[in-house]
Amino acid sequence: MAHLIEVAFRGNRKEFFSWTGETAPPLRAGVIVEADRGEDFGRVHSTGELAEVRCNGCAHGCGTAPPPRAALRLATKADEQLDRELTAENEDARRKSMERVKANHLVMKLTDAEWQWDRRKLTLFFTAERRVDFRGLVRDLAAMFRTRIELKQIGVRDEAKRLSGVGRCGREYCSASWLPDLRPVNLGVAKDQKLSLNPQQISGACGRLMCCLRYEHEFYVLSRRKFPKEGKILTTALGEEKVIACDIFHERITLRTAEGDSRVIALADLRVELEGLDQPIDHAHDDVPSPAVEYPAEYPVDAAVHSMLDTVETEIGPLAAAMMALPPARTIERAPEPELTREREPKQDATDADAPVAAEDAAADATRRKRRRGRRGGRRLRAAEQRRQTEPDGSPMPPEGDDDADDGDDNEE
Repeated sequence: MAHLIEVAFRGNRKEFFSWTGETAPPLRAGVIVEADRGEDFGRVHSTGELAEVRCNGCAHGCGTAPPPRAALRLATKADEQLDRELTAENEDARRKSMERVKANHLVMKLTDAEWQWDRRKLTLFFTAERRVDFRGLVRDLAAMFRTRIELKQIGVRDEAKRLSGVGRCGREYCSASWLPDLRPVNLGVAKDQKLSLNPQQISGACGRLMCCLRYEHEFYVLSRRKFPKEGKILTTALGEEKVIACDIFHERITLRTAEGDSRVIALADLRVELEGLDQPIDHAHDDVPSPAVEYPAEYPVDAAVHSMLDTVETEIGPLAAAMMALPPARTIERAPEPELTREREPKQDATDADAPVAAEDAAADATRRKRRRGRRGGRRLRAAEQRRQTEPDGSPMPPEGDDDADDGDDNEE
């Protein structure tokens, strides 16, 4: 009967294999397993029921299907010695590969290098902000190391998992020590726990939100369901009061009246007070997320937008009630503004009263026409004077017509 075992490799990489022996190998024992076109060395991480549970729940698990590869045999002392030598050569291979990256002018960061136990493959892990064309780099590395080269692009969280380190809590990274799967985390988890929404304060060494934000998220969501939603208006013995804050650890609620007086009351006392007024706490309309809600976005842009929308939904109910309680606003009538344009009125028959006005308008029109004629005449006289000065013999130009002379007289007038 084949046993299911989980084998750990360098860089916190784990895979599942089948073991055909009578008993499963002990934990931390070195084994030689089937690899891509060869063999590889690893150590047993879990066996038995624990391996089956992890296989069904881990991202690298195969579920109910049997593992596609098998563990061949237990490693000997010579195999373990060869593995230690390859581990020392991994850093040297990474540095030489980094030199070729700089020579090819590629914008990428080589995180780690891993030799396969039989030296048939060298895997290089790198991070980059965008897609990189490394075909020329692969040819250079294949000629340098004389083996098959494989380049894998990973994210910053996978990089932290592979390199490991110590977090701000003083312990090893959860992703590198025990966390089986890197689940996505966003600002919605921090918002439910009333934490700071500043990404710099809740981010890990990898630059992404810390994985531990999800550990207590379910507790916060389930505990908050017992409390009324913040911003909700309750009718208590003192009248209408607004829920300001909820302390889920001490089970206390802060209420504030319309006059601005605040009080802190226990959740049990508030329930008794509301039940005495036949108005129990209603949680049916509280938009509390379910613990099973997944947050697929790892970046804080979508979470910030959803947070803003949730805040608007929280405040719109009390705001609408307050606006309805206000007295009607007074309307101020404004005088009509004078029109800037004057419409031309239709012509009417002149009467005796309108005769002086019509005469003044006619005189003004005549003056404007006379001025226009004067300007035209002046331009003609200046043009004639210019032509007279340009004559080769200096003889005067013939006089222009009577109309031009009249225009000149008009201009002088």
